[in-house]
Amino acid sequence: MPLLDKIRPRIAGITAMLQQSLEGLLLEGLRTSNVDIIRHCLRTYATIDKTRDAEALVGQVLVKPYMDEVITEQIVDTNLSGLQLMYHKLLEFVPHHCRLLREVTGGAISSEKGNTVPGYDFLVNSVWPEIVRGLEEKLPSLFNPGNPDTFHQKYTISMDFVRNFERQCGSQASVKRLRAHPAYHSFNNKWNLPVYFQIRFREVAGSLEAALTDVLEDAPGNLKVTNDGLRLTGSPFCLLASHRTWSSLQRCWSNQMFLPPLAHRLWRLTLQILARYAVFLRELSLRPISNESTKDIKKPLVTGSKDPSVAQGNSEDQGSGTSEAKPVVSVSSTQLVYAVADLDRLQEQLPELLETIKPKLEMIGFKNFSSISAAALEDSQLSLSACMPALSSRIILDLSESCFSYLKSALEVPRLYRRTNKEVPTTASSYVDSALKPFHQLQSGHKDKLKQAVIQQWLEGALSESTHKYYETVSDVLSSVRKMEESLKRLKQARRATPTNPGPSGSGGMSDDDKIRLQLALDVDYLGEQIQKLGLQAKDIRSFPALAELVAAARDQATAEQP
Repeated sequence: MPLLDKIRPRIAGITAMLQQSLEGLLLEGLRTSNVDIIRHCLRTYATIDKTRDAEALVGQVLVKPYMDEVITEQIVDTNLSGLQLMYHKLLEFVPHHCRLLREVTGGAISSEKGNTVPGYDFLVNSVWPEIVRGLEEKLPSLFNPGNPDTFHQKYTISMDFVRNFERQCGSQASVKRLRAHPAYHSFNNKWNLPVYFQIRFREVAGSLEAALTDVLEDAPGNLKVTNDGLRLTGSPFCLLASHRTWSSLQRCWSNQMFLPPLAHRLWRLTLQILARYAVFLRELSLRPISNESTKDIKKPLVTGSKDPSVAQGNSEDQGSGTSEAKPVVSVSSTQLVYAVADLDRLQEQLPELLETIKPKLEMIGFKNFSSISAAALEDSQLSLSACMPALSSRIILDLSESCFSYLKSALEVPRLYRRTNKEVPTTASSYVDSALKPFHQLQSGHKDKLKQAVIQQWLEGALSESTHKYYETVSDVLSSVRKMEESLKRLKQARRATPTNPGPSGSGGMSDDDKIRLQLALDVDYLGEQIQKLGLQAKDIRSFPALAELVAAARDQATAEQP
């Protein structure tokens, strides 16, 4: 419309003059704390639809100088208490300098509803943008994640400040407007949380991998003076690898590392740590078992040629595609026992970890945490539990082999009695005690680390394996004795049939063959007694009832032949 186009510049000029007058009047009202002037100005701004201009004016004239004075890098760089002091001063700005504005606009509790001017939110549109501008421009180092510990502390302090600032908002609607403000998102996005997590991830993963090495070390411990004397205290785990796994899990959710926006990443890292530990245990169960003590196993055993030229290679061999000898790292039976004890302990402590995680996830809105955690951890727990049979089998195999390495000394019994004129045996052979020594060591040395049911399972399994082999050995010895005895009888009968060479009659007393039978019977009887002392039932040990029956028959034969 031509008329409207003609008067539009005049309207704009009048509006500008009015706005300029209002600016001066509003500033005067703020300077003199005149509520009526402030209310009149704000209503006029609202009438001409310039509320945002009024908020911008307050931000530039009232808020910005204060923020420029308070937000200084020198205060923050000194220590973290300087950052807390700065945030405290920023929070003081609202009650000290915005009291009248909040009363007039209804942003304060003491505001009279009838005299308030709606449509303004000076905290959201005037104060907060200037705070963010000052922090981003004057404190760029505040958001630097290079030092993760410092970054975590600064972020935590800053988020506490944001929450305290939100509490100063007059209503939930004001809080929603604050959280939707571009400056609010800008402030949150300024914190480089992905980089912080990557740094923490490398710290946790690096520390964990350093412990999951071929050379197994004991968990840290320290001597503590008690009423009973010196006592070793420290980690509840036996191996450093297990201790580091648990400490890594705890660290993910510690107050020194956890940040709410990273909860999903830390949960995934938790599952990754458990999966990595399960892989470590599976690899451990595949290593060859060494008879060396734990402290002696420090160097990997290398298989392959000892020729230096083969190890180093030369220019011709390098292109031939031949693979170099790989180190074969052994593990001691004690370390396998430690691994089982640690695995059991870790599974027992997982509920404790979940209790630490639960409040942190509920804090960011997670509900039904119990059902979520149970489903998420089920695979991890199954993977860990699947490692137990393989480790137990290796321990049982090692125990049985160690035991039978002595029990096979039954093969030497005939040599001890044949043509030696030894006395009739009355006690068991010493090899039986030697064979049972690993079992006693297991019971006495690890009863405080392992459940009794686990120890009993291992003892029964190892004794069953070794006793079965022992049964076969004793059976072979008795069979050999019988054959030798029959051969000698035939030889004696042949000599008696020759008239020119009458052989001497057999000497009195027990024969060598019967001494052998009696000695084996004593050995088996003693073995049965020791099995009972270990807390097991001899009848539950594979092949032992048959072995006892075998030597009982041999004993009866030996005693029946006595005059």
